[in-house]
Amino acid sequence: MTAKTRVSTDAAPAPAHTFSQGVRKGPIVQVSGQGPVDAVTNEYLYPGDVAAQTIRTLENVKAIVEASGATFDDVVMLRVYLTTREDFPIMNEAYGRFVTEHTPSGILPSRTTVFTGLPREEMLVEIDGLAVIG
Repeated sequence: MTAKTRVSTDAAPAPAHTFSQGVRKGPIVQVSGQGPVDAVTNEYLYPGDVAAQTIRTLENVKAIVEASGATFDDVVMLRVYLTTREDFPIMNEAYGRFVTEHTPSGILPSRTTVFTGLPREEMLVEIDGLAVIG
């Protein structure tokens, strides 16, 4: 039986509560929801700028994926949580640029987008992900 291991990196913000940045079991890596947080200062960045928050959030997801031994190209699913429907086109454009640039295979991850409240008022976006290695 394959052991479950915690994925941890200083290149992404430390969890604020009782959860891991990510978990790997065998070839499967689940990344916890990330926000637009600086890994060093734990400050929320880019208030009011959903495009910049989306890029920063994806950079945090990517750092955790890479800490697991995977690459961003191994990501098979991303879930995007937005606070307002009006931010969708701006998020989608920033998301598309980032994902396309970091997926050399050209096979983009599947995605779900949900509109919801988020834990911090300054958060406009949160993203989690699933990667499969190999």
